[in-house]
Amino acid sequence: MALPASSAPAATAAATTIPSDSNYKAHYAWNKTTEDAVARMKGQPVDIIFIGDSITQNFPARPTPTWASVGKAVWDKYYGGRQVLNFGVGADTTQNVLWRLENMDIKEFRPKVAVVLIGTNNNTNTPAEIALGVQAVLAKTQQTFPGVKIILVSILPNARATQKMADANVLIRPFADNRSIYYFDLAALMTPAGNSWKGLGSDRLHLTLDGYELWASSMEPLLDQLLAEKPAVNP
Repeated sequence: MALPASSAPAATAAATTIPSDSNYKAHYAWNKTTEDAVARMKGQPVDIIFIGDSITQNFPARPTPTWASVGKAVWDKYYGGRQVLNFGVGADTTQNVLWRLENMDIKEFRPKVAVVLIGTNNNTNTPAEIALGVQAVLAKTQQTFPGVKIILVSILPNARATQKMADANVLIRPFADNRSIYYFDLAALMTPAGNSWKGLGSDRLHLTLDGYELWASSMEPLLDQLLAEKPAVNP
């Protein structure tokens, strides 16, 4: 999963690859919502874990009174009858996810599939730095959950850094080996619509109900396939 040498930053390790608790300190309430979700799953099997930021956290439930639960109906439709843990936290960057994977109490879980969508909040970083951060999240996910199959979701278009995220997607796509990591190009399905993209809300960043339906329904065949397969053997 190595980046081409020409794409990697020439200096020391990118900040995107260094675990950071900055978002845990800045938005504890959002992190507490995820900690509570983890606690509720204790002692139960977890077949699927969703790892990401607010786009993921907003999917099943409202983390604070000011955030809309626009995806709950879709979440219940596709995942209500499954053993699923939502491990998303609003405003998380790759480095924040790395910190949570290490410090939240999830190591007893053995998910068959991890759905990873991260990188949009690294909008101040370069595409290469974003890709390195995503790569680090993939490696940490494999380390935390041996044998897990990973669905790597492309970073979605947004009004803050559209081209940057598209360039980062070019770099993260090759991380998929179609054996332990599978690339799911949701961004390609979110075609331009007016001054925004299909499935995005008025902020041109977060998903609408239709956006979550597009994500879940399009990913379902791959998810079903991976759930039925034997665990991956990590190199």
